[in-house]
Amino acid sequence: MSTLLSAQSVGYDNAFGVLLSEISFSLKKGDRIGLIGDNGCGKSTLLQILSGSLPIHSGTVTLSHQCLMARIEQHLPPELHASTLLDAVLAQLPAGQHLSERWRCEALLVELGFEPASWALTAGTLSGGQHTRLLLARALIRQPDLLLLDEPSNHLDLPTLLWLEQFLRSWSGSFVLVSHDRYLLDQVTNCTWILRDKTLQFFRLPCSAARAALAEQDAADEHRRQAEQKEIDRVEKSAKRLATWGKVYDNEDLARKAKQMEKRVDRLKEEQTTLTAGSPWRLRLQGEALDADRLLALPHWAVRPAPDAPVLFSLEHLRVKSGDRIAIVGRNGCGKSSLLRLLWREYQQQTQRPALFHPRVRIGYYDQSLQQLRDEDTLSEALAQFAPLTEEQRKMALIGAGFPYLRHHQQIRSLSGGERSRLLFVGLTLANHSLLLLDEPTNHLDMAGKEELAETLRQFAGAIMLVTHDRMLIEQSCNRFWLIDQQKLEEWHDLAPVYQRLAGEAPALPMAGKADADAPTPDERLEGEEALLTALFALENKLEDDLARKPKHQKPELQARWRREIADITARLNLG
Repeated sequence: MSTLLSAQSVGYDNAFGVLLSEISFSLKKGDRIGLIGDNGCGKSTLLQILSGSLPIHSGTVTLSHQCLMARIEQHLPPELHASTLLDAVLAQLPAGQHLSERWRCEALLVELGFEPASWALTAGTLSGGQHTRLLLARALIRQPDLLLLDEPSNHLDLPTLLWLEQFLRSWSGSFVLVSHDRYLLDQVTNCTWILRDKTLQFFRLPCSAARAALAEQDAADEHRRQAEQKEIDRVEKSAKRLATWGKVYDNEDLARKAKQMEKRVDRLKEEQTTLTAGSPWRLRLQGEALDADRLLALPHWAVRPAPDAPVLFSLEHLRVKSGDRIAIVGRNGCGKSSLLRLLWREYQQQTQRPALFHPRVRIGYYDQSLQQLRDEDTLSEALAQFAPLTEEQRKMALIGAGFPYLRHHQQIRSLSGGERSRLLFVGLTLANHSLLLLDEPTNHLDMAGKEELAETLRQFAGAIMLVTHDRMLIEQSCNRFWLIDQQKLEEWHDLAPVYQRLAGEAPALPMAGKADADAPTPDERLEGEEALLTALFALENKLEDDLARKPKHQKPELQARWRREIADITARLNLG
């Protein structure tokens, strides 16, 4: 296979020291690479270096003359917000080709789900999922051989996430995909780069298998280091004994042998197996279980995103008590986040707090936009708003979360999205909350962070109200389920019927080119397709979770049934 891109001993330093060191690789045609690593380890920086938008400090990056590369940014560039969709794509072509290639831009927009009526819309008015499609269109119009994608799955709802998965599956080129979505990576990649300890490790395996292989490698390194340490201790002990005998008996030969053994100890220490520094993530939310029938009593409410806005949904009387871990689920735009924001605003009315809260309840709020953190504050200053701590206590909290002391006076504006998310969680750990409102907390978390979050939510003593699209987090952490559907909130105690309700009774898709007076309208057909996509996502997650278990705990009969249902839905959606 021909090499598209290669790197040799690449290094990059930032203001806080070495970020990347001695990175070497060869990316070949057909490689579909998932790039993973902890927040702040340099994944986005590496993509910028590979694309040429960031100069390296040492080493070389070589792009094949036959390879055309395109990078898809994590966010829509500000200069595109006022551009129309069509102009944003045309801008990627040489000026002389705008007229002759306009038809190709229009065809590409249609292929990526943009109807002609939307081409004149300004890019700034699009949703997050539409931004991802537009950025893809801007990259694909150049017909690249290699795509660099920086966390394209962030903020996507289920239908758009499944669309992205199908696009990457069917695309014939090579790519490097930065993502924290393990399921997506397992479905679309055949190689994994793991950025850790300032360098890159390569596995010709999808994400889950690569992480398992790395864990085995770490275990082998730990065992080897223990054996090496045992030998070092033995030689050191012998050297000390010979040195003592040499002094006692005034024997130069014994003293010389002791010196030789001491030099051997130094060599063994230099050659000793290096162990990974591991993940910096340590999350333990402190919770308080109030001895009361309720922490929160929701009245009959009509929930709106703003006081003068239309009603999104209504709810009946509901109670929340300590130990409840409630997942709030529903389609994008149904009002899940609006409910949490409304509760947070009501709680903050210090002078006249509504009767719906217990008098002693203490609430913590995770805002998915991360606006609770002010750009101009330093990391240390940001923690002061969460709890009255000394500077030393704030310092230890930041170090425990993986922020070295050298960075404590760094401004928040310079943090990555994942680091901002981790800092907000650090703030939440400092107070003893009895109720947490968590709005899409996994949007910026790395894999280690998601695993830590699932574990700490299971052990949290207070109550939790959680809005998330992360099905694994819901299944592992929650015991009550509130479904917002058709402008109503209903409670369920089992997750399976919740997903069935979201999927609905999906009608069969009409045959292409066949007129039928009873055929569904375009809106009804869209709802049916979205329901099928939701059902497909749920089934694929069930199958993946069961395959991840030890063989003796797996359910082969259920796996066979899920595979049949996945094949049936795939055929109905024409995704095969």
